[in-house]
Amino acid sequence: MASLAAHVAFELGAGVGMPLASVVGPYAAAGFWTAVTGSVLAASTRDASADRLLAAANGFGLAAVSAHLLGWPTRRTRTGLPWLEDCEGLGPELMPFYNPILYCSGVAGLLAVFRENRGARVRLSAAMLGLVPLLIAYQHWEHRRLVRLAHTRPRWWNRRLRRLAPESALR
Repeated sequence: MASLAAHVAFELGAGVGMPLASVVGPYAAAGFWTAVTGSVLAASTRDASADRLLAAANGFGLAAVSAHLLGWPTRRTRTGLPWLEDCEGLGPELMPFYNPILYCSGVAGLLAVFRENRGARVRLSAAMLGLVPLLIAYQHWEHRRLVRLAHTRPRWWNRRLRRLAPESALR
């Protein structure tokens, strides 16, 4: 959950918004992600009864990382891993910072699935990977909405997206 919070905070600070920001606004979206993060962290301190919730949350995190790496332009590293060249309007200049956040999220999610959620079946986490195509579609839909919003209502939280396309191209 800490890596999810870092991911969302990085996007907001970089000026590309965050998931749900184009629908409910940046403050409501930040509140939602704070509540989700806090709820999952609180659940992690309970007994094994929360393992199913945590397994689903970890699986969703893995699905989100996978959707980023499969849904945006990548190149292969020397080790063969995909490396994002651009994602959600961050631009190549921020990818050296964004890629490690994604990979830390992925590694943390994998470790949690196999080590921490012993009371839940791995199948629940794995089933969340079925969301990858939907998450890719959602990321691109949200990105287009955020770019349009950056042109019609520019603010500090969407400032980077104004450079992506002239306003006339978004109609």
